[in-house]
Amino acid sequence: MSVPVFEEIEPAPDCGCQGCARQRRDLALGLPVRAGGHPAAHGARRALVLVTAAGAVLGGGGATGVATALTPRAPVTPADAAGTAGAADAALASDTPQGGRAPLHGPPGTQAEGAPLPGAVPTTSQISVESLRRTTRTEIINRAKTWVSAQVPYSMEKYWSDGYRQDCSGYISMAWNLRSNEWTGSLDRFAVRIDRAELQPGDILLFHNPASPTRGSHVTIFGGWTDYTHTSYVAYEQTKPRTRKQATPMAYWENSGRYLAYRYKGLVSGSTGAGATPTEAAYPGGTKFGPGANNAYVTRLGRMLVERGARSYYAQGPGPKWGEADRRATRAFQLAQGWKGTEADGLPGPHTWRLLVSGGGRDIGGSSGSSGPSTDATGFPGRGSFRPGQSNAYVEKLGKQLVKRGFGKHYLSGPGPRWTEADRRNVEAFQRAQGWRGAAADGYPGPETWRRLFR
Repeated sequence: MSVPVFEEIEPAPDCGCQGCARQRRDLALGLPVRAGGHPAAHGARRALVLVTAAGAVLGGGGATGVATALTPRAPVTPADAAGTAGAADAALASDTPQGGRAPLHGPPGTQAEGAPLPGAVPTTSQISVESLRRTTRTEIINRAKTWVSAQVPYSMEKYWSDGYRQDCSGYISMAWNLRSNEWTGSLDRFAVRIDRAELQPGDILLFHNPASPTRGSHVTIFGGWTDYTHTSYVAYEQTKPRTRKQATPMAYWENSGRYLAYRYKGLVSGSTGAGATPTEAAYPGGTKFGPGANNAYVTRLGRMLVERGARSYYAQGPGPKWGEADRRATRAFQLAQGWKGTEADGLPGPHTWRLLVSGGGRDIGGSSGSSGPSTDATGFPGRGSFRPGQSNAYVEKLGKQLVKRGFGKHYLSGPGPRWTEADRRNVEAFQRAQGWRGAAADGYPGPETWRRLFR
């Protein structure tokens, strides 16, 4: 009797049958990071094929084995189909292998005190807004910038001094201030799905390939649109060789159509639009403000005041401890509304808070000692300078900066000191390039438009 000859058969990497898809997912999620992260192990896959072939021949099932191989495959479920990368995508895959879920780390090789263990991956229902650390868009982008400035090297096994893993998903975990290192397969559980048209700084664009997580899986932080066409954006990302910030085609260089937009659930927004929770606009009470107060509401108040023109009142901060700067900035905003006496005492009441949160009311004007247009990004002269019938040096300065930044296509002549519809339409184009919509992109510059335009 001749000894049967066994041939090693490598299944197609894009096989969509339920068995292969299940096997790829189990292998990808079961390997430890030090053993290669998530890739499906070729050795294990080859062994499975050989065992199957041997069983078919030695068990007298040669004909049966052939018949089974020719039997039509089971229908592919949507989940399996979504996880199939395909050979073409493999050729274009982002070179960003990543580690799995892991606790934060203290000194190299040690687990941070109080860090969660990598097991027991939470389900979507287990992650509530209340359990997350709250943060703002500004804080997310500022944290992202720290790695860009430090030029953090890419690594799927090493951890930076802040405890976060130095790969693409660890970078998002850091920027969102999560309590653990997540990966592309779990980040969506900390976020809500949004449309790409709703993207704002601090949101992410995520592509997770469950069939083979290192084949293309990647995630970037949205930093704002590069222009009014919305065909590219500023991306903060952790990729080889180090953290970078650069203009990137929407949604990415490869697998563009597979990237999904998400917004962090714990986001504290300065508006009541998308991404805000019902409690964010609620007045927290007078006890949260005034001498001796030290809490996150004081910080949020200060940041909203800065956005409305109060930057000059803060030598540093704003921070969580109430100070004279907070009182003076609040009073300036109240005076800008035309309030007098106890209505402008520098302590925010429900009406002051509502106007700040909703973006309503009047902004704080420029300093009274200003003799001409300010040369820095914080010297916003007030919304009243940019209205029909207005003619001043600020309008001309605005127009020249719009042209310089590439947003002057509506000017047939000028720009000049008199406010025109061309000015408004160019400002609107710039605002829309920031990802703003509705009242936030009405063509009339506010403090944030001015700051971004001149930064």
